[in-house]
Amino acid sequence: MTSSADPATSAGAQPLTPAVRGALTRYRVIAYVVGVMLLLLLFVAMPLKYLGDNPGAMNVIGPLHGFLYVVYLLGTFDLFRRVRWSFPRLVLMAVAGTIPFLSFYAERKTTHELLGR
Repeated sequence: MTSSADPATSAGAQPLTPAVRGALTRYRVIAYVVGVMLLLLLFVAMPLKYLGDNPGAMNVIGPLHGFLYVVYLLGTFDLFRRVRWSFPRLVLMAVAGTIPFLSFYAERKTTHELLGR
């Protein structure tokens, strides 16, 4: 049976303010993008550079990932500031953007925690 209740208010979670919802949406998008870019960097660009002697992909994906990681840090900080989490939580979320596949896990865990599902 489906419920018309807002998922952010179900399961005992506090309703999210529009500012927190916006920060969460931005965080979710940039976490996914940074995760994909990191995988491209590690599994496409680096092998092409070091095994195929073709630095072209690395010259594009490397700086792009670096720029997007900075955007990820800003999005992470924005969400951290609005939700008022602890500083160690901020550090863990920031590090999640540097380890392959971890940004996907951190995004899902954060989303489930905030939306209470």
